[in-house]
Amino acid sequence: MSFLSQPVEHNSKLLFVNFNQDSSSLQTGSKTGFKLYPLNSVENLEFTHENNERPNIHLVERLFASSLVALVSSDHPRKLDVCHFKKGSEICNYSYSNAILAVKLNRMRLVVCLEESLYIHNIRDMKVLHTIRDTPPNPKGICALSPHNEHAYLAYPGSVQTGEVQIFDTIALRAVINISAHDNPLAAVAFNPQGTRLATASEKGTVIRIFSLPDGAKLFEFRRGLKRCADIQCLAFSVDSVFLCTCSNTETVHIFKLEEQKEKPQEDTSWMGILNSTFRTSASYLPAGISDVMNQGRSFATARLPHAGLKSVCTIAPFHQSPICPSDKSVELLQKIPRLLVATHEGHLYIYNIDPNEGGECTLLRTHMLEGQPPEHASLLEEGSSDRPLTQTGHHDESSSYAASVRRPQSSNSSEAMAPTDSLPYQDLMEGAVGGEEPIGALRIHDDSEFPPMSHKSL
Repeated sequence: MSFLSQPVEHNSKLLFVNFNQDSSSLQTGSKTGFKLYPLNSVENLEFTHENNERPNIHLVERLFASSLVALVSSDHPRKLDVCHFKKGSEICNYSYSNAILAVKLNRMRLVVCLEESLYIHNIRDMKVLHTIRDTPPNPKGICALSPHNEHAYLAYPGSVQTGEVQIFDTIALRAVINISAHDNPLAAVAFNPQGTRLATASEKGTVIRIFSLPDGAKLFEFRRGLKRCADIQCLAFSVDSVFLCTCSNTETVHIFKLEEQKEKPQEDTSWMGILNSTFRTSASYLPAGISDVMNQGRSFATARLPHAGLKSVCTIAPFHQSPICPSDKSVELLQKIPRLLVATHEGHLYIYNIDPNEGGECTLLRTHMLEGQPPEHASLLEEGSSDRPLTQTGHHDESSSYAASVRRPQSSNSSEAMAPTDSLPYQDLMEGAVGGEEPIGALRIHDDSEFPPMSHKSL
């Protein structure tokens, strides 16, 4: 999540904070550069990489646990740098005519979001495969890319008046479906790890909805609150898609459990059970709006932040459960316990315990410092224009570079075949088109894979 367009407190150095696709890493951008933190321990948090050569980083996205990172600096907000951080080398860069608002990655695609267009790159050679133009104005850069290789869907707002979501297939390069998710404009969208579900929230922030893909059927509807509207800042599924967490500008982080109603429960003959049954029965006779509110699910668990107004991102990450006794060799470290993680731009990472069976109030396990001053409330918590990319000039000889090899024409008409394809929003039903030929020496995207340099890219 980038805080470039939002006021940042003077005691904070963070311009960006976000988790990677599988919540195995946390990346931060600041006035001095960027850092990468592996998330493999509740007790300890140490960055594995720090780069201070690029100041004012307000976007940094890491591809799973690989060495590939995508960077955008507020000094050059129209320029995207793709780097191999372990080697300290640049793979390529692209420049655009407007500021880059968001960058999303999976093992197949890299998506660059501008205010009124989206660019879909092939991550193996960074060529532009497709361009979605003339999208509704999206000044906050709201979009999501599924981390799944096959269900690599892209979601972005389809309207500025309502919460319409456009779903685009970045592999087949075609529009999939248009989902009317909310009456108010979108505030956040997120895919589950399998790319089969989409969570949405509107600017009102009171209702969270989850849809199945690719059919767009509504699966769940949860009410975050009744009294207060909220600015939803983040939605995130757990790895197993059982839980969904959301944080906002309020002090409460909500966790919803996504489970279908199984067998009809036995009738509760207590006075509370009779009262609940009466309410459910009477809901069918009430006006539609009131009936919908009564039938909406509530949060399964909640966590409390120090105070309201924090800008934050959240996720649910599985951590290995430690043996009760370190000398007990019979206890295997196979079971993973879900933990709620909340990272704030004030420079704190809060880790909470979630009771996966009972829910309720989450317990704060640990507070880690990312940047800035020590957490003041830690003890209290423990107690309780056109968007067409421009040519990037450079003095490198590309005749023998990797970039030149993947762009080298094989026929007189190859330049036409490799030209990026434009598309309009879903209502035009564009089928899309695949870009150029199979790249030579394509990048292999695996954890800690090697990324050959591709020099400066030109479109």
